[in-house]
Amino acid sequence: MADLAKYQQEFQRFNTEYVKEAVKEPVNFWGLAGFAVAAAYTGSVIPLFIALLCEIAYVLILPALPAYRQLVNNRRRERNRELAKAKRKQLINSFTPREREAVEYLKWQKDKILDNYSKFTGARELPTNLGSLEQRWEDFVDLLDVYRRRKQHLKSINRQAVHNQLAQAFRAAENAPDDKTRRIQQTNVEILKRRLASFDELEKSVKLVEGQLQSIENFFGYLNDEIVTMSTPEKFSLLDFEQLSDSIAMTKQMLDATADSVGALDSYNREMGNYELLPEGNR
Repeated sequence: MADLAKYQQEFQRFNTEYVKEAVKEPVNFWGLAGFAVAAAYTGSVIPLFIALLCEIAYVLILPALPAYRQLVNNRRRERNRELAKAKRKQLINSFTPREREAVEYLKWQKDKILDNYSKFTGARELPTNLGSLEQRWEDFVDLLDVYRRRKQHLKSINRQAVHNQLAQAFRAAENAPDDKTRRIQQTNVEILKRRLASFDELEKSVKLVEGQLQSIENFFGYLNDEIVTMSTPEKFSLLDFEQLSDSIAMTKQMLDATADSVGALDSYNREMGNYELLPEGNR
């Protein structure tokens, strides 16, 4: 029953979306405007009554047509792509000049790969694998953003100060005059231990992302070298894209696993006013 109710809610939501899109269509607007002009010209309400009947039929029929639904879905996907593109451009603009240079060079290399494939193989259509290069470039941008923020945070950390605080908390717990004070200091000890552990996790994630960024750059360079020497499109199928894709997916899973620690650090940076260490959208 729960699944059925969820399906009905989704169905109603999508139906509402299709109806809204149909109402906003220019043909609907100009059709209603035409009936309004006819009513004003004739001084009769009959055109308005006909317009109402036509509008009811319109919003009942058009949103239910599979072809129209596909059109709406395509528009939505295109809007989402444009929105993601704009956000990624804004993100790139927040990078340092050196980081932007790396991003732009990889983009240039991606375009060069596509040009060289058509040039040296004579193929009119790109293979599916080669079409995924745009996604790999977007992965590079996203991972570079994660890498730079986490590396900047690690640079801002005074690990020795945290170790000193931990040693002091240990001594305070051992020399506590009563149980209440001891429990408070022991809680402080556990918090400081977790903070040090989060530093270690961040260091591991930074090294992992750094290696992943290098692997993407190296793969693009290797791919371009191979395509330049390729004589037929069939040989392109020998190149393995799956390994890079699986590696990126693994890296993202690892970053998701440390997201809680990073979220806590972002909250800490926000409280301390270190806004430059926060992601662009959370400042």
